[in-house]
Amino acid sequence: MTAPVQLRVALAQVDTRVGDLAGNADLVVGWTRRAADDAAHLVVFPEMTLTGYPPEDLVLRESFARASEHALVDLAARLAAEGLGDTAVVVGYLAHTEGSGPAPVDRVPTDADDVPGDANPRRGAPRNAAALLHGGVVVARYYKRHLPNYGVFDEARYFVPGTELPVVRLHGVDVALTICEDLWVEGGPCGVAGQAGVDLVVSPNASPYERAKDDSRLPLVQRRAAEAHAPVVYCNQVGGQDELVFDGDSLVVGADGGLLARAPQFVEHLLTVDLALDPAAVPERRAGRIGPMTVTRHVVSDAPVAGYEPRPGTVAEPLGDCEEVWRALVLGLRDFIDKNGMPSVVLGMSGGIDSALVAALAVDALGPDRVVGVGLPSKWSSEHSLSDAADSAQRLGMHYSVVPIAPMVKAYEQAVELSGVAAENLQARVRGTLLMGLSNQHGHLLLATSNKSEVAVGYSTLYGDAAGGFAPIKDVLKTLVWDLARWRNAHARERGEVEPIPQDSIDKPPSAELAPGQQDSDSLPSYEELDAVITDYVDRDLGMAELLERGHDPEVVARVLRLVDVAEFKRRQSAPGTKISLKAFGRDRRLPVTNRWRESLPSVREGAAQ
Repeated sequence: MTAPVQLRVALAQVDTRVGDLAGNADLVVGWTRRAADDAAHLVVFPEMTLTGYPPEDLVLRESFARASEHALVDLAARLAAEGLGDTAVVVGYLAHTEGSGPAPVDRVPTDADDVPGDANPRRGAPRNAAALLHGGVVVARYYKRHLPNYGVFDEARYFVPGTELPVVRLHGVDVALTICEDLWVEGGPCGVAGQAGVDLVVSPNASPYERAKDDSRLPLVQRRAAEAHAPVVYCNQVGGQDELVFDGDSLVVGADGGLLARAPQFVEHLLTVDLALDPAAVPERRAGRIGPMTVTRHVVSDAPVAGYEPRPGTVAEPLGDCEEVWRALVLGLRDFIDKNGMPSVVLGMSGGIDSALVAALAVDALGPDRVVGVGLPSKWSSEHSLSDAADSAQRLGMHYSVVPIAPMVKAYEQAVELSGVAAENLQARVRGTLLMGLSNQHGHLLLATSNKSEVAVGYSTLYGDAAGGFAPIKDVLKTLVWDLARWRNAHARERGEVEPIPQDSIDKPPSAELAPGQQDSDSLPSYEELDAVITDYVDRDLGMAELLERGHDPEVVARVLRLVDVAEFKRRQSAPGTKISLKAFGRDRRLPVTNRWRESLPSVREGAAQ
């Protein structure tokens, strides 16, 4: 019986910065040193680590792609120079393949093309790539085969897919390289790896967070492990990038589907796992053309590592739903502020639940000294709103001041006659102007406090409460706002800390307080009804008939859809905010502003036909 071959693999779950080639290279060297100190033989980094992900239109600049390739070669040499050349490193980067430039748009595709129907006809174009570095050189390069082109992904716009599957023999272990979306495709590179015969599949990833996504990752990786007949190493990045946040949640699955190790979410982490691989379990090892790909084989070392005492893998416990969302929002906000070099944030404090929640998120993300709250009462602001805003700031230990806006609103009203909604919105716009002034004066970034429910139906004022450079709860429905507030207070109680959000802000009926006795329920259905319709209409793209089939009230549906449809022009102007849902407003949902299509109630004839 053949003795098992051992290999210690490290997954470096790191937070990169888009465009920071030097900084990201430093990150790779630092974490490789940690992996080497832990006696790892192979360390895997996330997708496009050197460039950061997603680099978007930066990839269209040949200068950036060339710089990425030079950085990769320099990184290999640097690792060896710093005594890390014996540790194999898999790192993602941006490649630029040689070629003669764009192909004619009317050219007939041939069998030599990368993927039939490829949306990107360019040759000599950017590639989403990963490389294995060892001994100061680039041993093998892999170009991502399957390019996602849905949701937040536009990879068919940028990249040309690859056709080769490199397999690298490292200490007697045959390691196949794949990248992210390749795992989501049945019969893709993992299937080719299974036919070729490999001992291990590694997959650098940049998989953005959304609620409950970790529930689908493990079964997915288990299916690919079964297809490859080999363990799969899934290393995901962590951190915020504009509207996206990445949760890490890296994992290793055995060939039998067993979970061997899993990293915690929302933190940088080095996850190590000891593998014992049986070479005899691979009956045949092939190269050459297999299905749509060509398998190439590269040898670093045939000799297995000396035997050592393996350690059990660690499996992080998954977070609960509210804690997971909270951590995502905090990390998304922190990285947006810090990666853009902003010193602090400012927000308007109304005493309501939304501003109280945003303030708590900001303090958790940045610390109280970097958060400035401003109370901006008008003549319609209630005493409890003023006291709740002050209470919120005091609980959080943040900076807080009050600037009454009634005299300024009165000056406007004396200059121009406004009534109804125009007069109400004037108050919000005065607040927005003052907050932007403070932002300019002191260098704070203004945080918008509107939630997804309000943004969906247009219940935020352009250049008023919608003003800001970042909107932390833009993708958080109102019902979830309350859930998060209750969870955060309960979390504080469990830790013996002061509850950060006043109970009055949670309990009182929501109101913009732009008119006497105003409440949200005056012009909107209950938030339970509203959020249920928004989830089905916005996130799931269901039409009128499907919404009614799901049991929504016809009058509520018709009203909500009308509000959502006419507010598209406002959403186009809103600040970016962290994505947590299946479909966030922004890069996720791109409807035309000028659009005559409207969902309508099914006719009697249509109903009879059903």
